[in-house]
Amino acid sequence: MTMALRVLVTAVGLWAAAELIDGIRLDPDRSVAYLVLIALVVGVLNATVRPVLALLSLPLVVVTLGAFLLVVNAITLAIAFTISARFDLGLTSDGFTSTLLAAIIVSLVGWLANGLLRSRA
Repeated sequence: MTMALRVLVTAVGLWAAAELIDGIRLDPDRSVAYLVLIALVVGVLNATVRPVLALLSLPLVVVTLGAFLLVVNAITLAIAFTISARFDLGLTSDGFTSTLLAAIIVSLVGWLANGLLRSRA
């Protein structure tokens, strides 16, 4: 997938998480551009911070057979929520449980989109 497509898929995943999880709120007064901007922030964090977190938590990832990567994704998403709150981008989370569920939804949307795009190619 191209970078622009990944950002759009992440934006759809964030929107789905905001719709499905009570603890994740997307400001209805914001435009889609804000959601895409937050998705871009998530993409940058996934490219920079997530690999470092995954490497530092490697023993836990091995012991849990990869399940701890969901926590790593949630931590990355929590950083994105903090950046969103700091710059008033309109996406907030009530706590870590909501963020963990949002990370699962964003990952599932990305996985589905990746599978659909690979099958069409």
